[in-house]
Amino acid sequence: MLDTYGRRIEYLRVSVTDRCNLRCFYCMPSKGVPEKFSHGDMMTYEEMSRAIGCATSLGFRKVRVTGGEPLVRKGLTGFLATLSRMARVSEVTLTTNGTLLEENLEGLWQSGVRRLNISLDTLKPERFSRITRGGNLATVWNGLQAALERGFSPVKLNTVAMRGLNDDEWEALANLSVEYPVHVRFIELMPLGSDLGTGSGARQRWEKMFVPAAEVQDRLGKAGRLEPIEVVGSGPARYFRLPGALGTVGFISAMSCHFCFSCNRLRLTSNGRLNPCLSGDVEIDLLGAMRRGASDEEVKVLIEHAVLLKPLEHHMTCGEGGRRLMSRLGG
Repeated sequence: MLDTYGRRIEYLRVSVTDRCNLRCFYCMPSKGVPEKFSHGDMMTYEEMSRAIGCATSLGFRKVRVTGGEPLVRKGLTGFLATLSRMARVSEVTLTTNGTLLEENLEGLWQSGVRRLNISLDTLKPERFSRITRGGNLATVWNGLQAALERGFSPVKLNTVAMRGLNDDEWEALANLSVEYPVHVRFIELMPLGSDLGTGSGARQRWEKMFVPAAEVQDRLGKAGRLEPIEVVGSGPARYFRLPGALGTVGFISAMSCHFCFSCNRLRLTSNGRLNPCLSGDVEIDLLGAMRRGASDEEVKVLIEHAVLLKPLEHHMTCGEGGRRLMSRLGG
């Protein structure tokens, strides 16, 4: 699948729920998602599997399952097992906040999932509770350790770099890659979500905390030599290795030096909307068409249409995109 700009589109991010057991301020409103999707509005696993099957027949090969927090939805491991058995799917990855990881670890392993992305913005318990509005760092840390012991690989840690909030921990977070075989990725803060994307003063709050990835890289480069390395299937991240490290350190510059020219993904929300761009308002109602009786061929046409609607680049730097909640789009 090629879009109108010649980009090969082969990666589908699937949000299985808009619910989450945390309230990270940059992702979700403090009171949770407003106007939550009702049970009847959400895609069943069977409908998701059908949509993904249509996408893979068109050339999609990578599937990342996200949320909200995907592990809060019942029956997830069975769905992941279905994806793992799809002949055309080369990679199934789960993105999680890690709070429910340890108790679901064996089910995930049995489902065939081996690749994990875990959100981790701080190593300080009180700060973790403040960022997540009540989360327990110990449960995430225990889940991470259990995943490494079980053999999950690669395990990537997603850290949103924020000035005045975790900028005193960048070295400590990066050093996790020295002690453990993990890939620590520093991600630029995006103006999406209730607290940073909308409301009075939202733009000013985002600008106050925003840190370009190059600044984080410069800081870590002074603390220890960063050796550039190539990581197969690394997506938008640029990877480096600290001396003697078991893992790597990566930088994702979604805002300061966007990677839209190489974007290869679409996003499917839990209520069945196909989104060509994280920040755009365009979406294709895949679920509505399926429930009206659309054939697989008609579903494929809608997916092809979504690919052709992909914009050249996002417009978050222009103040757009704030109306959309990161928790519903799956990041």
